[in-house]
Amino acid sequence: MFNTDQLTTSGAEYVPVAAHSPVAGEIPPGRIPPWKRILDVAGVLLALPILIPVGIALAAIIKIVSPGPAFFRQQRVGYLGKRFMCVKFRTMKVNSDTTVHQNHLKELMTGNGPTRKLDCKGDPRVIPGGFLMRSLGADELPQVINVLRGEMSLVGPRPCTPYEYDLLSLRHKRRCGAPPGLTGLWQISGKNRTTFEEMINLDLHYVKHKSLWLDLKIIALTPLAIMALVWEMRILRKSGLPQGPSLIKSRPVYEEKPASRFPGTLPARE
Repeated sequence: MFNTDQLTTSGAEYVPVAAHSPVAGEIPPGRIPPWKRILDVAGVLLALPILIPVGIALAAIIKIVSPGPAFFRQQRVGYLGKRFMCVKFRTMKVNSDTTVHQNHLKELMTGNGPTRKLDCKGDPRVIPGGFLMRSLGADELPQVINVLRGEMSLVGPRPCTPYEYDLLSLRHKRRCGAPPGLTGLWQISGKNRTTFEEMINLDLHYVKHKSLWLDLKIIALTPLAIMALVWEMRILRKSGLPQGPSLIKSRPVYEEKPASRFPGTLPARE
């Protein structure tokens, strides 16, 4: 696992910014190395014999346990601040209230609590079997479509929603200097135990130091991280422990940005 203590504030903050960035002064333009695109396409094509039957089975299960479509689309913010439609398996009931997640997200961004999802302690909006799918990351399998389209990568920072992006500081937005990924440095570094600022530091570290070796290492460690996350979330649900600042020691928050209005998005879930 990656040690977040290795990241210093100054080291994580420094990312050069160029004037020709689509959002000048906010996001470093960076450059996607050729090896990354080759790894993305090759990885998806090699996994298709497994992904296709698993995807068909999951889609059928969703249709059986919950009325509505099997797939869910939501606008996300990707590389250099460009927006795209992210595809996922639907794990929440149709027309679920999105303000619950928005409020939870604001608390994570402005507090020092661990970045845990709401369903760690139960969420009535989640469909039967949805908790397991979300714990395993199986709901994100359709995002291989986004990878093939060049909107995402196998490895990179988590793609944020437009309302989350509007809450980010200029420093935070620099995480968009790399394509968003299915997995990333944050996911293999104990994401349920890191604060929002620690997540940002990990993302900025990846933006600055991405390499073929680092991507391969993250991909290799992802299955172990998923198993550890599933075990941890099951323990939390059974123990009924609260999720929030009380679970960890207080850590300094480097920057905070006042909450802004939320632009309209498609029905959301996280």
